[in-house]
Amino acid sequence: MIALTALCMLAALCLLWEWLLAPVRPGGSWMVLKALPLLIPLPGILSPSPRRRYTYQWSTLFIWLYFTEGVVRAWSDISTVSKTLAAIQVVLCVAFFIAAVGHVRNTPSHLAKS
Repeated sequence: MIALTALCMLAALCLLWEWLLAPVRPGGSWMVLKALPLLIPLPGILSPSPRRRYTYQWSTLFIWLYFTEGVVRAWSDISTVSKTLAAIQVVLCVAFFIAAVGHVRNTPSHLAKS
């Protein structure tokens, strides 16, 4: 549940950030499309199937791209709003990662193979 919430909040943050709050270019930019890859793991995370463990496993690697972007932009952006949004992105990525790893550790691996 925490992973799903963090992932949805991260997608919403990416949309709002690049479209309205602090876009790279005034009026929005194509960077808004960075929210689309966050929708890829949603079906696997929402699935009641034991195979969703695999989705959690690969998404823990996938989320580091957003974590890295957040760290770089929190460190290097000029705008205070953008730095704050980047810090929120980092926190959401860490929350997702911790929740996903917790799910993987608490799911028996033999269930994922069936």
